[in-house]
Amino acid sequence: MSTLATVHIIAGPTASGKSDTAIQLAEKLDGVIINCDSQQIYDGLPLLSAQPSDEDKDRVPHRLYATLHPNDVCSAGNYREIAEPVINEVIESGKTPIICGGTGLYIKALIDGLSPIPDIPEDIRDAVVARYEKIGAEAFYAELEARDPEMASRFHVNHKARIIRAMEVLEATGKSLAEWQEMPRSGPPENWQFEIHKILPEREDLYDRCNRRFEWMVENGALEETKEFTARLESEDVKEGVPLCKALGFRELRAHLNGELELDEAIETAQGITRRYAKRQVTWFRNQL
Repeated sequence: MSTLATVHIIAGPTASGKSDTAIQLAEKLDGVIINCDSQQIYDGLPLLSAQPSDEDKDRVPHRLYATLHPNDVCSAGNYREIAEPVINEVIESGKTPIICGGTGLYIKALIDGLSPIPDIPEDIRDAVVARYEKIGAEAFYAELEARDPEMASRFHVNHKARIIRAMEVLEATGKSLAEWQEMPRSGPPENWQFEIHKILPEREDLYDRCNRRFEWMVENGALEETKEFTARLESEDVKEGVPLCKALGFRELRAHLNGELELDEAIETAQGITRRYAKRQVTWFRNQL
């Protein structure tokens, strides 16, 4: 029987202090921190996505940060394919893997496995999204309902991402997403055991942390970072609408740079959005993990 390897998971909402906790644990256990955040895996907005500083990286090894080009697609399945070999490599080196991040679906993919849904070709994904934008939510939902009533019955017409996902799977594979989800999941390696550390601060403390961290980001270069990333969008090096465009605060700081918002208004709006996002994450981690 093979020896079980402990994979630590530091999970919690944005600004909760996960990174500090992970560094302390890594120093104690001779660990390597492995990113599990859907924004931090991309190269482009290190400040706004709250990636570890150079000083943090000097203290302990960090993996899977700024690994992908912003145009790359990284679903929960893609993340698992990338992360599993890295985790095994850390284990085989005699060190302790410490997964750190707030993307719950990535964490669930590692712990519970995934249905064997094949990757969706980019041209099919783009075509489905273009169809949605052309005909609108109600007509698109009606098409899904006609072709895949099982999946349509699970969603509301306003569940944009979910109905697009159901349609792209149908287009790419000829099978309903419901059929794929009924297939056996491929679980994690049998010699892994998970130890989960949930970081869930009290609400007022978490909100204060969200507010102060965004102010710190702005004071330490987030505006210049936003300007540089916007230039990449305008040059079409990066596609408009990629996941990093949803980084907390990017839209508001971009609006400020375009003269649409005063800086104080942009900061206040971004802080409010960050607090609401953190609240949703807390609810998810309490109920799902």
